[in-house]
Amino acid sequence: MKQLELLKKHFGYDSFRPLQEQIINDVLDHKDLMVVMPTGGGKSMCFQLPSLMLDGITLVISPLIALMKDQVDSLKANGIHAGYFNSSQDSSQQQELIAALNSKSLKLLYVAPESIQLLQNYLQPKDVALIAVDEAHCISTWGHDFRPAYTQLTYLKKSFSQASMIALTATADRATREDIKKQLDISDAQEYVASFDRPNLTLEVRPGNNRLAQLRQFLKKYKDESGIIYCLSRKSCEKLADQLSGLGYSVAAYHAGLEHRFRESVQEQFIKDEIKIVCATIAFGMGIDKSNVRFVIHYNMPKNIEGYYQEIGRAGRDGADSNALLFHSYADVIQLRNFAMDSGNSEVQIAKLERMKQFAEALTCRRRMLLSYFNEYLDTDCGNCDVCLNKPDFFDATVLAQKALSAVYRMKEQASLNLLIDVLRGAQNATVIESGFQTIKTYGAGKDISWNNWQQYIIQLINQGLLEIAFHEYNHLKLTPQAQAVLFENQPVQLAVIPKPEELAARKSAVEQLPSDVNKELYEALRKLRMQLASQKNLAPYMVFSDVTLKDIAARIPLDKEEFEDITGVGAHKLEIYASDFLSLTQEYKMMRTSDFVYRVATSSPKKKKTPKTDTVFESVQMYWDGKTVEEIAIIRELKEDTILGHLSKRYISHKDVDISPYINISDVENIESKYDLFKEHNALKPLYEHFKGSYSYGILRLAITLIEANVKAI
Repeated sequence: MKQLELLKKHFGYDSFRPLQEQIINDVLDHKDLMVVMPTGGGKSMCFQLPSLMLDGITLVISPLIALMKDQVDSLKANGIHAGYFNSSQDSSQQQELIAALNSKSLKLLYVAPESIQLLQNYLQPKDVALIAVDEAHCISTWGHDFRPAYTQLTYLKKSFSQASMIALTATADRATREDIKKQLDISDAQEYVASFDRPNLTLEVRPGNNRLAQLRQFLKKYKDESGIIYCLSRKSCEKLADQLSGLGYSVAAYHAGLEHRFRESVQEQFIKDEIKIVCATIAFGMGIDKSNVRFVIHYNMPKNIEGYYQEIGRAGRDGADSNALLFHSYADVIQLRNFAMDSGNSEVQIAKLERMKQFAEALTCRRRMLLSYFNEYLDTDCGNCDVCLNKPDFFDATVLAQKALSAVYRMKEQASLNLLIDVLRGAQNATVIESGFQTIKTYGAGKDISWNNWQQYIIQLINQGLLEIAFHEYNHLKLTPQAQAVLFENQPVQLAVIPKPEELAARKSAVEQLPSDVNKELYEALRKLRMQLASQKNLAPYMVFSDVTLKDIAARIPLDKEEFEDITGVGAHKLEIYASDFLSLTQEYKMMRTSDFVYRVATSSPKKKKTPKTDTVFESVQMYWDGKTVEEIAIIRELKEDTILGHLSKRYISHKDVDISPYINISDVENIESKYDLFKEHNALKPLYEHFKGSYSYGILRLAITLIEANVKAI
């Protein structure tokens, strides 16, 4: 009862959240603990409340210098004696804190890892009852945010031998948890791992094309709501904040390069709802207890799943429906890989980046994949992610899965994904022969399935929690307890049919439905007019106006230049060039009955300049802009699909105004990139085609080389 009384008195809660009471009881019994509890799960309560019941001070190690004052102020407001010590304080403030230590009036002391040794002379071992290491993943090189300053904490357990220790983090896989305990000298600590499932979060991933336009469409659903947009660099934070501010959004940038007082002001205004959106680097959001964040957007792909999960956890902490949107692109992967190569643990970081990329490209329930990464397993799909809401086709893959899982078992869980595929396909390369895996029963059992398809299927098995990657053991694949039921009890496995590129493009266009307030007949007429105007100027249609602009016109139906100027995406320059053409159409639509208008548009002669028949590339590109697939264009023009893909590649090289990403996935680009030198040496695709034994068509190879060279030049 005393615990519940303190909980109500100081924190205002009537009951504990899951696991809190058990953890607090163990802390009061002076046990060492490893606690993994998702953002918003109530980690802080696990050491704040027992600190009131322990004889002595609770030492809290925290990297969040910018937030210590807020946390301590909050504790003081709750009637708890707390203080903090870090390098942001002046000498008089630090002396005041030392005086409070000497008087033994503090129950909690927050200190940065860089500053802990400065307090050695003022902290007697007998006075410290509990050591709480917050953000404990920072001590591990397997973790997603390794900080060298944390390595000095290894002496704490010996220096304060009478104190118990609790290590806390929001995200840590099995390897990271073991490393944390080892480094803090609490190897026997009991683990508490709370559920990572956040069913109120809708998970969505989109290709990073026209991100700003997609972002504006997304934000229409969250007018006057709070949200965070994470960017990869400080420069992109500021640029995006400026763009959104110019469009009328309440937004500010936040990153470590900004002046300290400005960052504090942004954070305070965001907490008070005076600023609605913050464009930030990953430093923002840690320790902020803001419950009404309705969306978290990753403008760029994060470097690993741990960081992604921690950041999306800042949305929907009040339990209300919220959205986590992630944009991803090949350029993001290249940049993040370069960052990883410069890190002190590049092999692990690259492997974790690959896992993040697999999440972005997943064909199976994203929530199941996310939870399985942290060794938590769902029996059914979540129904609240973009994959579940737009389900692919599935097939019975039980036998296929058993072949893969059996091979992992027979290889004694000592193989990486690539080596597993080679064994299943009966490859005779040096790695297979030297390992002796050509002698196992399942060698060659999957030779009828292509290498790329096996890769996709195994990734799906990992996503479903039947396999896991041991990053700390050279990325070897391990069987999970769920795999036993498939191997030995014939539990059925369903895998997604791997769609062809043109099917992905069709699915993408089908998802992009028009808002209900858009006049669909007018919208189609506007698209037709845009194509005519674009053809006359040899431009991509979006360079005239984006789809977002056309939808806004079709919804609001402007009738004069003043109204047209107010349309999304209409600047002064385009107002002068295009207003008269588009206004003629909207005025005509307004005056005519809908049926008459549709007939007029359908039967009118297009007033456009003929595209020269000799420009075969532009003829294909124009059809592509008009919404036709590569297969349809090839049939209409009586050309090979590879030829059409070649046309799109040429246009991408010359103008960068066609989206070729739907026809090739990132893993294929990376596979081809590994042999880019072969292409460069011969300046021809044939050596590549022969190397991959025809598994990639010439058209796909051309697309890959185009993207590879574009990114090389960009870097």
